[in-house]
Amino acid sequence: MTDQTAKLDWRDGVPIATAFDDPYYSLDDGLAETAHVFLAGNDLPARFGGEFQIAELGFGTGLNLLVTWAAWDTAGRPGRLHFTSFEAFPMQLSDMRDALSHFPQVSAFADVLLSEWTPEAGPITLTDGPTLHVIKGDARQTLPQWDRMADAWFLDGFSPAKNPELWGPDLLGAVGAHTKPGGTAATYSAAGHVRQALTGAGFDVTRTPGFGRKRHMTRARMPDAE
Repeated sequence: MTDQTAKLDWRDGVPIATAFDDPYYSLDDGLAETAHVFLAGNDLPARFGGEFQIAELGFGTGLNLLVTWAAWDTAGRPGRLHFTSFEAFPMQLSDMRDALSHFPQVSAFADVLLSEWTPEAGPITLTDGPTLHVIKGDARQTLPQWDRMADAWFLDGFSPAKNPELWGPDLLGAVGAHTKPGGTAATYSAAGHVRQALTGAGFDVTRTPGFGRKRHMTRARMPDAE
């Protein structure tokens, strides 16, 4: 069996996926990017509360989880956060630690993640934190088998031009099929074929201002149940 861990280069402290020649987060400010694209793009933290399920394509460094966890704690709503991520090439913990060391704002949450989770862990509950399940493998096979429905999706694969497997209509159709009525999705990508695939999956799709050097991003919402 081939090694399925992520192969990396580094640029100014930012990990670059060798296979896709693409950074794991913004070269400008990864934490601010997560807050703009994935939190604000899903109307969070305003929607937090109850048994709230976030799902994600691409776990990467875990930064999206940490920023979301911090926002959940700050919001102080009753309930529990569930975070499920689909990841084909998990990072080694040493690489995650190096990447996350650049974000002292979430260091307390990173310490818990790095001490309690491994790519082989399966579903776990982090101390004073969310339930986390990083599902390893090709999302085109693993996501259709998932037995939960998401309130919000973080669509955070590498660039559609470099990692088209995570942006095809079949996979985004599975995203739609695993989204609750009134649920949402957000991505930094504003590619026309991505927006078209999300529309085909049943979402109402809008293009909104992006983060940093990206002029636009995509927000999507599943209609409410009739």
